[in-house]
Amino acid sequence: MKSNTQTNTGMLEKLFKLNENKTTVRTEILAGITTFMTMAYIIIVNPQFLSVTGMPFNEVLAATCIAAGLTTILMAFLANYPFALAPGMGLNAFFAFTVAAKYGWKLALTAVFVEGIIFIIMSFFKVREAIIDAIPLNMKYAVSAGIGLFIAFIGFSPSGAGIVVQGQGTPLALGDMTSPTVIVALIGLIVTGVLLYKKVKGALFIGILISTIVGYFFGITKLPERIVDFNPSVATIALAPFQVGWEKILTVDFVIVIFTFLFVDIFDTVGTLIGVSSKANMLDKDGRLPRASQALLTDAIGTTGGALLGTSTVTTYVESASGVAEGGRTGLTALVTGVLFLLALLFSPIFLIIPGAATAPALILVGLFMMEPILKLNLKDYTESIPAFLTIILMPLTYSIADGIVFGLLSYTILKVLTGRMKDVSWVMFVLSLIFLAKFYLEPLIALFK
Repeated sequence: MKSNTQTNTGMLEKLFKLNENKTTVRTEILAGITTFMTMAYIIIVNPQFLSVTGMPFNEVLAATCIAAGLTTILMAFLANYPFALAPGMGLNAFFAFTVAAKYGWKLALTAVFVEGIIFIIMSFFKVREAIIDAIPLNMKYAVSAGIGLFIAFIGFSPSGAGIVVQGQGTPLALGDMTSPTVIVALIGLIVTGVLLYKKVKGALFIGILISTIVGYFFGITKLPERIVDFNPSVATIALAPFQVGWEKILTVDFVIVIFTFLFVDIFDTVGTLIGVSSKANMLDKDGRLPRASQALLTDAIGTTGGALLGTSTVTTYVESASGVAEGGRTGLTALVTGVLFLLALLFSPIFLIIPGAATAPALILVGLFMMEPILKLNLKDYTESIPAFLTIILMPLTYSIADGIVFGLLSYTILKVLTGRMKDVSWVMFVLSLIFLAKFYLEPLIALFK
């Protein structure tokens, strides 16, 4: 038995270079479970969004699990990074309520499929890798901090703890502190905080479990009627596969849809990779992410495959930071997360009992962890600090990683040019700035001349 254990450990070491990354099998497995639990909500939320378009709920659930599971496993072996992927929030809302509402879900899937193909081509030419390399180091620190605030905001929001809600006459307000959801989240926050202080391994994971159990006594954790729920759609994968529609692909509207999908996905993914990698000290001395091209290619393949399976854009998840916070440093973390997504097809009732209030404390505290790179920011040079601040503050305020990056990089370019420091701006940054301006103003101009 001991020999088999040593053999398995040796194989994992060879595959994922655990010693080189200063991690262990136990740490990676725990990190993978934690990542899965913080993003398991997508298993139910994505089908809820996409079923509004007329797509069958169960089939979309199956497609969500399969796309997330296989793509995350691909990330494990192709890039050896602890990043998990799944159909992206925000992108699925754009898919359902904007594109599919106007053109139907088949054309929306076509747009996602075309986007994925474009991303694969871009990956071979290392376009997105060039974007990552072109972002100044100070801005990379800001992206990490901004994502930290964004994650924490998700945890505080009604979909999580409900501590922050929409106000009456104000954009935001404090939620009902007597609400069972808030109470369970606060208990989880305190318990997890104590575990972190005592340096307990798996503090976030343990906190989620305790919060889920406490939630049962407050009526927010609902036990499943059955543990195993084999969904017939697993056998057929989904009704949506290959049901793409090409009727309107030569129209201006379709081009705008593709551009929007491309734009949001590029900078969501780039932002997540930079932010999480910065926190995990994966960036090299020049601020570059080794094996970025493999990570981005994985993301592109996931988007293309996801569209054929019948789901919206697959992207790298910011909740990967929760696994990194637990010590995950290699693809073994991603492998565990991916396998759990596939198992969720059979055991979805178990995974779906975890309430948002149970994962909210983990997200809030991961937000804290992600803020650490802010200590490295150069705040004395205003051509550096103003773009960094805009990046940080606008991510949670706009509920978008991409929008935060856009404002940060655009202001960086403008301030550097106006202060006579054009040498600090690479040609890639100039091109990106033009694209950002086109994103803001091209669509209104086209609409004006229609």
